[in-house]
Amino acid sequence: MDTKAKVKDVIVNLLKVKPEELKEGQTLEQCLGVDSTEMVEICIALQKEFGVQIQEKEVAKYHSLDQIAQVIEAKKI
Repeated sequence: MDTKAKVKDVIVNLLKVKPEELKEGQTLEQCLGVDSTEMVEICIALQKEFGVQIQEKEVAKYHSLDQIAQVIEAKKI
């Protein structure tokens, strides 16, 4: 499973939403109505899944699915 697919899986399982609700090119706020508390929860879940340090401000700054996957990929190097 690639990074983007894993990120999507983590978010879908954490927020208990349907995969199709997480739309390409939209921010998590736009497609799921994610608030700042949920962003922190997402960061913690992604840190556990990928073993990298992710700050909430990074996810807030890069908060589409593609952008979050890119941040994680850059940190894995």
